[in-house]
This record gives sequence, structure tokens and C-alpha cells, in this order.
Amino acid sequence: MASGPASTSPRPPRSVRELLTGGDRSFSFEFFPPKTDQGEQQLWRAIRELEPLAPTFVSVTYGAGGSTRDRTVRIIARIASDTTLTPVAHLTCVGHSRAELRSVIGAYADAGVRNVLALRGDPEGGPNQPWIRHPEGLDHADELVSLVRELGDFCVGVAAFPEGHPEAVSLDSDAEYLAAKAAAGADFAVTQFFFDADDYFALRDRAERLSCDMPLIPGIMPVTNVRQIQRFAALSGAAFPPALAERLLAVEDDPATVRAIGVEVATELCQKLLDGGAPGLHFYTLNRSTATREIYANVVGPVARVS
Repeated sequence: MASGPASTSPRPPRSVRELLTGGDRSFSFEFFPPKTDQGEQQLWRAIRELEPLAPTFVSVTYGAGGSTRDRTVRIIARIASDTTLTPVAHLTCVGHSRAELRSVIGAYADAGVRNVLALRGDPEGGPNQPWIRHPEGLDHADELVSLVRELGDFCVGVAAFPEGHPEAVSLDSDAEYLAAKAAAGADFAVTQFFFDADDYFALRDRAERLSCDMPLIPGIMPVTNVRQIQRFAALSGAAFPPALAERLLAVEDDPATVRAIGVEVATELCQKLLDGGAPGLHFYTLNRSTATREIYANVVGPVARVS
């Protein structure tokens, strides 16, 4: 079966803002810039396998301190020019002056990218290290949102945290930061991954009480490697359910069974979220397509199944 169509002719960049207001549920996928040529081949294999699902958008992360800056810009530019996909480019404040941030934003614009996910980012050295602002840089994501909006007609997304940002003093103050990002011009938010739908709905309620009504897209990370997800959860502050961990650790030597359980659990979570009114789903793919395609097919229906 042929893969999805690709186009090398220029086309107007599509705004995630417009796509989200179209009334349909949003389905999107996130990738990261690999460090090796082999990893990049795997990335493009995943992109081509997911392209036929016609996601609302795809995003590409940005390494700490701009460590993947050039590769991120190159991958984003190729997605914009060589695929049918709408790319969203990540950008963080970490280790960058305002001038450097303007340069990256300009590179995205030159590549035909008009959708940016504006993040403060983790401190250099890891999430458990103290935040230190670049002497000529920015302190918070709302400042980065304002900077991006000042530099052109960009659609800007931000991060949201169903269980609260690890540095937040309370869930309410965390929601206030989210509302500040919306007030600065953010158009939508994508959440950190989580495992309990009630955490997402509670965040939505907190945001609505602050008149923050931008779309909050829940982030989903399928469990395909239990030890890896436990590490991610520990770093992000997400609560990994003990019962799920026990169930997965009992079969961790059987990758196929681990993936099947991960797909089953993620499918149930996705269905609860959509039934509860979530505007869509954002899948953290880890540059792999199989589990994401299986969950997508379970949620959307047979029409989405890919051979």
C-alpha cells in the first residue's frame, strides 16, 4: 500500500489555531530530533507511517539549551516542505538570549513554519536543578509567548500540567501561570503526559474558573517500555500508577505483552478524555509509530487502521 502523499511545491502554512476551531477533534503527534543518522532514519519512517492518518499537526521538540537547535530547524523545515503535515516547532528559553531566540524564530519563519510551542524548558542539568535565567534572556514562558507574537503572525502553543508543574507551589498557582500564558497570546496548550483522566478534567476546571478557555489538548504517552516511562514520570513529576507498574513489571521481559497492555491502558484513557469533552489527543510517539497507530485505530475506528 502506498504511503501518504507528499508535496514539494510551496503551500501556505496552516495555523493550528484555525485547525482547532474547525470543530473536529484534534489528533497530533510529537517527535524528537535524533542524535544519529540511524535515529533520523527511524524518525522519518515513523513520520511516513503516521502521515496517512492526517493528524491535525505534528510537533518536534527542542533540546535543552538549544542542543538540537540546528537539527530541529532542519527537520521542521523538511516536514513543512516535503510532507502534507502541519509542523509545530518547539522553542525554549533555556540558555538563550533574546537575540538568539529572535534568530531561531526567524529561522522557523524562513522555513515556512508559523506554529510554535513556546516553553520555558527544563533547567540546564535537568529538571531537578534550579532555574537560572540567561543574563539577556527570559524567565517565564509567557514572556516567550509575547516575544513570538511580536515577531510575526505566529500561532503559539504552550505547555500545561494536569498534576501541576514540579516547581508550582499549588495547583491553583499553576493554573494562574497557564492563564498568564493565554493572556500573553497563547492560542492552545498541550499537557504533560499523565495517567488519570480526572487530573486533566480538574486542570480544565481550574483554567475555566480563571476565564482561560483556550483548547487544552491532553498529552498521551503509550507505555512500551515500563522502566523508561517510570524514568520519564519521575523527571516530569507525573504519578505512575502503582497498579499499572506492577502489572507491567510482571511481564517486562515480554515486549509484545508490555506494548499490548500499554495500548489497552492508553486507549481507555483516550476514550475517557474524548467522552469528557477533550478537544483531541496529542501522542508522545518517542519516534515510533506502532503503538500510536494501534491506539489511534482503537479510538477513531476501523477507518484509521493502517496495513
